[in-house]
Amino acid sequence: MAEITAKLVKELREKSGAGVMDAKKALVETDGDIEKAIELLREKGMAKAAKKADRVAAEGLTGVYVDGNFAAVVEVNAETDFVAKNAQFVELVNETAKAIVEAKPANNEEAMAIKFASGETLEEAYVNATATIGEKISFRRFALVEKTDAQHFGAYQHNGGRIGVITVIEGGDDALAKQVSMHVAAMKPTVLSYTELDEQFVKDELAQLNHVIDQDNESRAMVNKPALPHLQYGSKAQLTDEVIAAAEEAIKAELAAEGKPEKIWDKIIPGKMDRFMLDNTKVDQAYTLLAQVYIMDDSKTVEAYLNSVNAKAVSFARFEVGEGIEKASNDFEAEVAATMAAALNN
Repeated sequence: MAEITAKLVKELREKSGAGVMDAKKALVETDGDIEKAIELLREKGMAKAAKKADRVAAEGLTGVYVDGNFAAVVEVNAETDFVAKNAQFVELVNETAKAIVEAKPANNEEAMAIKFASGETLEEAYVNATATIGEKISFRRFALVEKTDAQHFGAYQHNGGRIGVITVIEGGDDALAKQVSMHVAAMKPTVLSYTELDEQFVKDELAQLNHVIDQDNESRAMVNKPALPHLQYGSKAQLTDEVIAAAEEAIKAELAAEGKPEKIWDKIIPGKMDRFMLDNTKVDQAYTLLAQVYIMDDSKTVEAYLNSVNAKAVSFARFEVGEGIEKASNDFEAEVAATMAAALNN
């Protein structure tokens, strides 16, 4: 039986990332053969990861990496937000973003096959991280973004890395691109332009907005306030030339009824048309970057502001940790509580 020295345990820990007791047990089982011990730890790590496979991992971090004309934003999940402060986890997130930019995979399957300099694949790294950190660690998604030499990346992370954004703009500079990314982080647009919104989606969202108005009107009626009108349209896609022309004619009729001289109509109509456009593009304002009021200058939309500085938004990618994942109310936290209760009762 080979002697299991502290030096040997330390070496195995450095190579495998395993804890002291796990490293020592592996060396005992393999009679001090460090390569066999590493393989044993890997097998046990895969077994542990398999046991954790059904757990809900909805916490974690985003990672952002930029290199030349390529950038990536990734989301890596864990079971608790405590792990987001774990140095091994943070390094894995950052190394994953870098690996995505360097290897340029087309999908998650290709991403998981990426090899690090150590020879370990991304998939193996996540299995090992699950084993050593003690929580289910999973690579959820990535966006690989490309720009031209004339364009600029805006890379930004918010809320301790829970939100990660990459924006591409043309014109302007890196500082402007980062400001637009800050806007994206705060205002949560899902697409760049109204042209990307589905027609039925716009109708459904408009119906929901009018439902909210109905609820508001019930409250207003109780205090004898006049009812608010329903919104006719929700997106610029619905504002055809005929709709815009009819709106302008309605404004002219309103001005005539108010007795406003025709010679001043040209000064009044543009402002009222702007108001009409604002009132009837609420869905665009909620979901499209270009239609949102710019947080750096609330007198303009993002599109208008960028136009004013001879720039335009080309694309963006925004990840927020856990979005779209349904958290189980009795998953990992309940398991921990049950384990602690059992320990106290013994």
